[in-house]
Amino acid sequence: MSQTTLKRTPLFDIIAPTGKMVDFAGFEMPVLFSSIKEEHTAVRERAGMFDVSHMGELFVSGSDALAFLQQTLSNDISKIAIGQAQYNVLCQEDGGTVDDLLVYRLTEQDYLLVVNASNIEKDEAHLRQYLSGDVLLENQSDAYGQIAVQGPKAVEVLQGLTNLKLDDIKFFRFAQGELAGVDMLVSRSGYTGEDGFELYMPSADASTVWKVLLEAGVVPCGLGARDTLRFEACLPLYGHELSATISPIEAGMGFAVKPQVKSFIGSEVLLKQKEDGPRRRLIGLELLDKGIARQDASVLVNGEPVGFVTTGTLPPTIGKAIALALVPSEYATEETFEIEVRGKKLAAKRIDTPFYRRSK
Repeated sequence: MSQTTLKRTPLFDIIAPTGKMVDFAGFEMPVLFSSIKEEHTAVRERAGMFDVSHMGELFVSGSDALAFLQQTLSNDISKIAIGQAQYNVLCQEDGGTVDDLLVYRLTEQDYLLVVNASNIEKDEAHLRQYLSGDVLLENQSDAYGQIAVQGPKAVEVLQGLTNLKLDDIKFFRFAQGELAGVDMLVSRSGYTGEDGFELYMPSADASTVWKVLLEAGVVPCGLGARDTLRFEACLPLYGHELSATISPIEAGMGFAVKPQVKSFIGSEVLLKQKEDGPRRRLIGLELLDKGIARQDASVLVNGEPVGFVTTGTLPPTIGKAIALALVPSEYATEETFEIEVRGKKLAAKRIDTPFYRRSK
């Protein structure tokens, strides 16, 4: 029987002794260090850090880089200033999602695309189909480590480790400089619903930075807490709220889709969805009966299946069993639903999203 060898991030040796390691997107990653609840709470109340070095880094450069990205990505790349990041979606011709990603504008002609770990090779192959003119696409994912430091104390903790003025870095902006003695890109962004930063550094320096952050009191957190945190904030996860069969408009990511501004791969379909409304919508549900709805659980109205759960759990901050579900648009305003869990139909009600929003 063949056995798949899992990839390891530059931080593996320092985190494996204390982390519970699992297979995630082909990488051996920590699902937790202490408990999901403790780590989730640390990020909501103080500061926690995540090894996200498994994420991919694709660099796009050249005099035709802007035109290339305008053709392949959903948002208006021309609006990104140097030193700014922008959320984007890579789409299929039919409007389905290849991946969601961040685009950083490094210089006039240089961009960094940060993509999901499970989609690195797929994204690169998809983009290469459309290369033309003076554009260079380089996959440098192995060269970089990434640590996300998130929580209300993130600025305070990190400011003690750098001469960069972190308060001057606004949301979805970044600076390049030294932090913890290492040259890196410091981005005010994250995937938890909290304030914080994503730190990009050479792979060889990642362990040094992790150790310094540990000494500064930042709590190490695993993928389990990362998922419950992003879910409470209703941030999409590829393979759940977004997929080849779920468009960004259906998933509520229309703010990052600009078919009315420019033509791009899938824009005709997505423009129609924006103008006419998508046939399906993502809604929030709270279970009224005891149980937890998991991904793909059937959602019913009057006993008939109408949709399915994309993510469901009982997250620590909310303290209730909640779910995101994709349902036909005509049912998106219904108040009462049922969710089938282990053969039982559990009562549920529609609730507003996001489930959590931090106080400014």
